[in-house]
Amino acid sequence: MNSQLIVSPLALLLALILVVIALTINLKEELGMTKDLIVGVVRAVIQLTVVGFVLTYIIKVNTVWLTLAMVAIIIFNAAWNAKKRAGTIPDAFVTSLLAVTTATGLTLIMLVSVRAIRFIPAQIVPISGMIASNVMVATGLAYRSLNTEFTDLRPQVLERLALGATLKQASQKLIVNAIKTGMAPTIDSAKTVGLVSLPGMMSGLIFAGIDPTKAIMYQIMVTFMLLGATSLGSFIAVYRSYSRFYNEQKQLR
Repeated sequence: MNSQLIVSPLALLLALILVVIALTINLKEELGMTKDLIVGVVRAVIQLTVVGFVLTYIIKVNTVWLTLAMVAIIIFNAAWNAKKRAGTIPDAFVTSLLAVTTATGLTLIMLVSVRAIRFIPAQIVPISGMIASNVMVATGLAYRSLNTEFTDLRPQVLERLALGATLKQASQKLIVNAIKTGMAPTIDSAKTVGLVSLPGMMSGLIFAGIDPTKAIMYQIMVTFMLLGATSLGSFIAVYRSYSRFYNEQKQLR
């Protein structure tokens, strides 16, 4: 099977009509997102164009250090964006960096060890981005859940502390809910994959002319990979963050 996907400049301009539709709805309903939409589109075009040229160079050179540098940049940016969702949680960037690095690193090591992928930039960089972005979303949702529940359930936490509970015992319900919240999008995606959505990995391989049955095998691998990575990332982020809601005297801040 051999197929080529060519997107012409005219096709891109026509696709821009979809953005115009989004802007029209925003203006009509007064959603107040005009600036965000425009900035998002402009940034996406610039960032993807730059990344395209960088990846072309990295793939051509094919050195270990450049590949690792690109992975490090991806992880750093994912951690930085996850930290923005942490609110006032102290050391959120360090926690995010640890969560994203651990989840991404362990997953890549496992995939390379079993020869599911090769250590070449054409495979390592896209897979790293896929893992890091999902862990970023998971940790961001986990942070948001912790912030919300420590505010909403403050009386219950204080009551448990007054009855002699440890910090972990007083926070157990909130910890569980935060980890579940972080994992929820990946689990929902796994439940509907193939029935509702044909994800990026599978669709990309089919576009490239790979037999659909082989593309499915890769997508199953990606599903397992993301489930493991997001659960690990959420776990690390939550367990490093929940104690930050208490002071040195083991009182709620």
